[in-house]
Amino acid sequence: MDYTITWREDRDTKTARRLTIAGSSAALATMAILTLAMLPFRGDLSIATTALVLVVPVVVGVVIGGFPAGVISVIGGFLVYDFFFIPPYLTLEVGASENWVALGVYAVIMVPVARVVASMNTARAQARQRAAQIRQLFELSALLVEDKPLEELLTVIVTALRDVFDAHQVALLLPRNDDLEIVASAGAPLTEDDRRRLQPSPGRLASLDAERPDGTNPFGIALVAAGRPVGMLTVSGTEITGRQREPLLLFANQIALAVERAQLREHALRAGLTEEVERLARTLVAAVSHDLRAPLASIKASSSILADPQLSKGLDPHAQHDLAVLVDTQVDRLAVLVTNLLDMTRVQAGMLQPRSGITRLHDLVDTVLADLPVGRHSPPVLDLPDDLPLIDVDVVLIARVLTNLLENAIRHSPKDSPITIAARRADPTTITVSVTDHGPGVSPDRRGEIFGLFMRRQGDSGSGLGLAIAKTFVDAHRQRIWVEDAPGGGARFCFTLPVAAPLRERS
Repeated sequence: MDYTITWREDRDTKTARRLTIAGSSAALATMAILTLAMLPFRGDLSIATTALVLVVPVVVGVVIGGFPAGVISVIGGFLVYDFFFIPPYLTLEVGASENWVALGVYAVIMVPVARVVASMNTARAQARQRAAQIRQLFELSALLVEDKPLEELLTVIVTALRDVFDAHQVALLLPRNDDLEIVASAGAPLTEDDRRRLQPSPGRLASLDAERPDGTNPFGIALVAAGRPVGMLTVSGTEITGRQREPLLLFANQIALAVERAQLREHALRAGLTEEVERLARTLVAAVSHDLRAPLASIKASSSILADPQLSKGLDPHAQHDLAVLVDTQVDRLAVLVTNLLDMTRVQAGMLQPRSGITRLHDLVDTVLADLPVGRHSPPVLDLPDDLPLIDVDVVLIARVLTNLLENAIRHSPKDSPITIAARRADPTTITVSVTDHGPGVSPDRRGEIFGLFMRRQGDSGSGLGLAIAKTFVDAHRQRIWVEDAPGGGARFCFTLPVAAPLRERS
């Protein structure tokens, strides 16, 4: 015999035994109370009246403990009836023949009464249980309608069914690589024997829709949606009655539809994600191809002239110097592009983890300006108060932020217009750094999207990565970055940095 059936029978037997004991005890206690109440008046009570009163303990026993407790109550009532209320008293002798008739009628009538009351009690209990199961199934149906991830949905299904049918074990199997795999279970932990027992025989997947609960234990219920099997539900350690089969099969259809809907939603999400990745890849390739082609073409043309003796001998030293400067400038441009691409790769790979360190903003700005390629602009104007507090940042990341903002300002500023780097104490915990140019500025309707991937300002020759990377690095420090109008025209890009805690707080 299957161990789940044995477990169920043992549990039911213990429960029935406890109810029988409780019902019998309640019946005998009630009988004792009624006997004590009637003894002073037994001379005035008829035998029929006493028999009617002793019906009460039998009903109490049946209601609490079922028919076995009712039988014990009838036997106890028979003895009490004879011992205390039929002359001669306090003996089991019956005496007159009419007394035998009274005892016989009591025994004959009370046993069927106990059976009827027990049947009614059982019917009421089954009706309450069925109503509770239907209510729980409806509640579970409402949960299936909700937009839940597939893994969470499967856990909800097996847990709810385990509670509804009081099963020893409920498992849900879904197709995986031409086989059925247990993806969720509730109740007793699944052993290796359980897994082998629940797995259908080879070739059963194609005939799932033919399997229906037939009272066997465990049994499987096919989950079929639109004529296509989507899985199997198995229930162990309980017996599904005829009245429970129809709502269970109906609910199995709902489970199949919910599982199929969740699977389709996940497939749609994966397809959408794949499409978005492909779109970004196409955009990246287009942007990088354009940004690589221009400097490479300039480098190739200049280096070809310098490397060809026939072409270079006709150039004066000044022209040769201009070509060399052009090559150097375009190499710097390529280096910036490659650096931004590497930074973007770190972001997309989830490897962006700031390594904070204490530093002075003045030192960080000096480092950035020293590495900034020399171009057509004069050095930026610095507006950095000497009393600025120390900052607690990842120096490499924030240097990239400032570099990208400066390169963005250089691209959009007239040749002779100044670029300003300023900083102010915003509050006790942050300072605000800004890079101001006097170019065309950013229109208010584009300020929300300017930090997106591959977003470019009008006339921008960049890759559209610099501002996106700057925002990502600032966000990694849990700070803010934004753009606003500059006084006198242009754009001012601002971002906040955290102030280093005092030494006593850091210790």
